[in-house]
Amino acid sequence: MRDVIQQLVNLQYIDSKLDELKKMRGDLPEEILDTETDVVRLETRINKNSTQFKDLELEKAKLELDIQDAQDLIQKYESQQMSVRNNREYDALTKELEAQKQLIENATSRLEEITILKQEIEKDQVENKAQLEEKSNELKQLKNNLKDLISKTEKEEDDLLERRDEAKSLINQRYLRSYERLRNGLTNGIAVTAMHNGACMGMMLPPQVQMEVRRQNKLIIDENSGRIVVDQSFFDEAKKIFG
Repeated sequence: MRDVIQQLVNLQYIDSKLDELKKMRGDLPEEILDTETDVVRLETRINKNSTQFKDLELEKAKLELDIQDAQDLIQKYESQQMSVRNNREYDALTKELEAQKQLIENATSRLEEITILKQEIEKDQVENKAQLEEKSNELKQLKNNLKDLISKTEKEEDDLLERRDEAKSLINQRYLRSYERLRNGLTNGIAVTAMHNGACMGMMLPPQVQMEVRRQNKLIIDENSGRIVVDQSFFDEAKKIFG
């Protein structure tokens, strides 16, 4: 059983060193994802604003044509009023004149709104493009930082992964499955831990359990943490083996 315990500790020791390498990368992967999301969001907003600006330009051109057409019609109707033969024709032309004047009023009001909207979009575009440049530079720097970290630890990680495969091959599948299940179910990935001063993960173990751990002849599961508890000497041995 001592061999089984040592093999499990060896695997835990290697996994903990792999976890340390991942921690060296810190929150960089998540920061990269968040920054990429910000970049996409800003690009989408810039494209949306650009489309809206073009639509407003087209609407402005159409309204200006409508105003010009209305002004031409007003001149026409006013000229016709001078030569009408009865009140009915005069009233009809008056209604047409009022309609064209109302069209000009509405179009002019909308043109004023378009001018304000375009100014807001232009201001928003300046801010968005500045933010996009900043976020794009930040993203590039984050990716470079992550690339540097990976390159620095890549060889060590590859060596540890190779050793991990070797360590796994020495463990009985029943024990290996139990270890993997424990490790995957824990936030810190520590499935096997050493007893320190009679305690496991800061919780004091009962005297009988402490004695069984020191005997080193069976796997002991801590009832509080659910982890496999072993004597410190197993981790000392793993350190000698793997450094």
